[in-house]
Amino acid sequence: MTAITPTSSPVTLHAVDAPGQPDATPALHDLYRGFEQELLVPLWTEIGDLMPLHPSSHAVPHLWKWDRLVALADRAGHLVPVGRGGERRAIALANPGLDGRPFATPTLWAAIQYLMPGEDAPEHRHTQNAFRFVVEGSGVWTVVGGDAVPMNRGDFLPQAGWNWHAHHNATDQPMAWIDGLDIPFQYLTDAQFFEFGRDRISDAERITPALSRSERLWGHPGLRPLGIEHTAAGSPLLAYKWEHTDRALADQLALEAEGQPGTVEHGHAAVRFSNPVDGRDVLPTLRTEFHRIARGSQTSPVRETGSSVYQVFDGSGSVTVGDHTWSVTRGDLFVVPSWQPFSARSEAGSTDSDSGALDLFRFTDAPVFEALRLDRTQKDS
Repeated sequence: MTAITPTSSPVTLHAVDAPGQPDATPALHDLYRGFEQELLVPLWTEIGDLMPLHPSSHAVPHLWKWDRLVALADRAGHLVPVGRGGERRAIALANPGLDGRPFATPTLWAAIQYLMPGEDAPEHRHTQNAFRFVVEGSGVWTVVGGDAVPMNRGDFLPQAGWNWHAHHNATDQPMAWIDGLDIPFQYLTDAQFFEFGRDRISDAERITPALSRSERLWGHPGLRPLGIEHTAAGSPLLAYKWEHTDRALADQLALEAEGQPGTVEHGHAAVRFSNPVDGRDVLPTLRTEFHRIARGSQTSPVRETGSSVYQVFDGSGSVTVGDHTWSVTRGDLFVVPSWQPFSARSEAGSTDSDSGALDLFRFTDAPVFEALRLDRTQKDS
């Protein structure tokens, strides 16, 4: 066994003259060398970083422009195969504060995935919980456990961990969407497993019905099938259709116009995607929501523990995260790190938004923080 010497130890300590620190005497220097050799770190040198007065994430607010992502993904589509090895043509958002790791935040992974005409993304499964959200296009089917699920603009498609899944593009056009997963969280906790499946899906799975089996069973609001039980983690409904999300948001704003309650705040409608079995979040570690902000309205600044990734589904406006303010349009993605104040203002209209409002899709790590009783929210004045 190789002995740890002061020069080879990964622990490096410095005695400094600073408030709250012991006097930097020769004896203290000698003590610190002993700590280094035995791989020990005293709390008094680290407390400001390990136990700050409030969350101070290494992740930073950042914006990715959709048109640039799609252009690069298209170039990758002509250069990078989608078969075994790479598995998916998925290009992850790398937060500039996280040292080049392919993580949008310390717990959330977000990527643009791109499938060329006629291509199949081979089957696999993993413990990471995942979803797909479609900001534009149609023609790709995701096949989850043999169930072919169509993907169209505005559709949200959750998939709990350890389910077999593949994708295929049945059209003559490429298609892009965003993937969200809890890869960083499972990476941090050393909890991840992965398994290869079939190289190709069957001909029967290439049949592309208008509704998947999961939608025919679980996609009827307020009605639960009695002929089948669902005890696995995550929602059994594999597609939450845009027309239902759109109607729910429109009805909230219509009720507000009639003087009835229903919106989060003036001009701000919001829904959460929920599990039809128990009403909880659709995935054990990820929360997903849709927000609609009427033209001219501005949301109140909110801070939350945990982090979020947003994608602009439609419309235009400005978003403020901490000290950063950006103009955003359809498809743009941005990150809200833990305890950074976030607000949005809608400048959308009939020329750039089907709804005439700023529509935002959001996913967060809130279920993890709530399970650990670490969730906290504050509205700034």
